[in-house]
Amino acid sequence: MSKPRLFSTLERLRHENPLGLPRSSAPPQLPRMQRGLPKKRLLPSVRKTIAVSSAKGGVGKSTIAVNLALAFARAGHRTGILDTDIFGPSIPTLLALSGEPRLSEKNQLLPLSNYGVKSMSMGYLVGEDAPVVWRGLMVMKALQQLLWEVEWGGLDVLVLDLPPGTGDTQLTITQQVSLDGAIVVSTPQDISLKDAVKGVEMMRKVNVPLLGMIQNMSVFTCPHCNNSTHIFGSEGVARACSKHNVPFLGDIPLHASICDDADRGKPTVVAEPESARAKAFTAIAELIAKEIKL
Repeated sequence: MSKPRLFSTLERLRHENPLGLPRSSAPPQLPRMQRGLPKKRLLPSVRKTIAVSSAKGGVGKSTIAVNLALAFARAGHRTGILDTDIFGPSIPTLLALSGEPRLSEKNQLLPLSNYGVKSMSMGYLVGEDAPVVWRGLMVMKALQQLLWEVEWGGLDVLVLDLPPGTGDTQLTITQQVSLDGAIVVSTPQDISLKDAVKGVEMMRKVNVPLLGMIQNMSVFTCPHCNNSTHIFGSEGVARACSKHNVPFLGDIPLHASICDDADRGKPTVVAEPESARAKAFTAIAELIAKEIKL
């Protein structure tokens, strides 16, 4: 039996409990440091966990992450997505969800669901226009609560939508969570690829299996004359994959409908499942599912 979500302004200000979750007992113990690094653990009631990263902002990572999650769900897998971007959460908009999550009997956050995918995001816990003006300690504590205090209710696969960069959030997740693999998203131009490669090398440093790279906004096809143009260059990600020995998972085209679908909260995989662009997401999801033995 779930309970109403009860936030306390005072609770929000406590470093140990920034999300203001009620405490009927001691909070879960986080992994203790062993030789300088925490021990990796499986997320509760989650069978497979993958991270979608970009290292560079603005490359469409969240749109790809949510479409992959929806493709997994359409294939019959129990799927969730966790938005780990504390400052700029996108999942509420992409899934057309809002409102504070309710609490389980164990005072765990209960995910919000749409299109057959469960989700959790900082965006559900603050107002739509409210900035999260926190320093690092509060951010890390909030991230810990999102990781370990959500009652997913049994998932086949959980997609972690990572924020841009290679900093505290990425390190916390990759060092504490037992990940089945990571995907790095980039657009074809060099200015994006330079940061994407840093993301690839980070995953290697923290011993996370690299499932591959996805090239987003790869080609634009004019809806009037059907001519195709590589606005951001061509095959940049494929070349980077070859150079750095990373699997190339596929291309996602630059198409106005992908943006429109995302903005209205009905991503392409559910809005236009028979379109070529939806099939591109589905094909990549099938490759990932095979690789992680989903």
